[in-house]
Amino acid sequence: MKLVLAIIKPFKLEPVRAALDGIGVSGMTVSEVIGFGRQHGHTETYRSAEYQIAFVPKLRIDIAVDDAQLPLVLETLERTARTGKLGDGKLFVMDLPDLCRIRTGERGSEAI
Repeated sequence: MKLVLAIIKPFKLEPVRAALDGIGVSGMTVSEVIGFGRQHGHTETYRSAEYQIAFVPKLRIDIAVDDAQLPLVLETLERTARTGKLGDGKLFVMDLPDLCRIRTGERGSEAI
């Protein structure tokens, strides 16, 4: 099993959710986060004054997937979240040694 952590632009959440639902992803956790990468924030103007915005708002999506489903999930995330512009985000993949569904006690892939 793997844990996929996706950092995406906020307006891409609904297309990503719909695409993942379409390939059978049964659940995800979404969190609002802030950060920066190569873009190092941006400058905004408010009432003729410039302000440096160091952290950019993003969404973090955590998805537990079976190893067999990983390539399809990654391809779907990459295709759906991409705008082709700076700041599209990142995809991280980590090993998930165990998983337990609290309600039923199921473990491993059955708990996804």
